[in-house]
Amino acid sequence: MCDIFHVIRPEAQWDAVPVGAKWQIFAVISMLELWDECGGGGAMPHYMKGRQPGKYPPFTLFRDNVHFVLDLYDPFGFNKNMSAETKERRLVSELNNGRLAMIGIFGFLAADKVPGSVPALDSIAIPYAGDSMIPFEGQFSYFS
Repeated sequence: MCDIFHVIRPEAQWDAVPVGAKWQIFAVISMLELWDECGGGGAMPHYMKGRQPGKYPPFTLFRDNVHFVLDLYDPFGFNKNMSAETKERRLVSELNNGRLAMIGIFGFLAADKVPGSVPALDSIAIPYAGDSMIPFEGQFSYFS
C-alpha cells in the first residue's frame, strides 16, 4: 500500500502548485488582511487602537451591501449564548494553539532544510533542496 505522506513533502507540494493558484491564494489572504486593517468597514476599532487580540471583524457590512458571506468566527451562531469567561478562555487557548502551530511548522521547515537542527525530528525529517522562505521561487513574475 502506498504511504501518501511520503509521496511528496509539504515544501515540494507548494512548489508543485501552479503560479496562478499561488496568486489566487495570495489575493484572498490580502483581501482578508485589508478587511482586518479596515476594522471590517468600521465595525471594530483597529487592532492598534484598542481591539482585543484575536478578534477578527465580522463581514456584516460586506454581507449587507455586496455579497453574502459567512463570518470566520461562529458563522452559524452556535456560540452566541456562551458566557464571556468561556469566550475569553477559548480565545486565549486559540491564540496559544496558533502560536504553537507556527513554532511546529518552522521546526519542521528547519529540520527538513538543515539536517540535525531539530534533534527531536531527525528520524522523520526528509531533506528539502528548495528554499522554503521564497514562496514564489522561480515563478515570481507577472508575465509567467
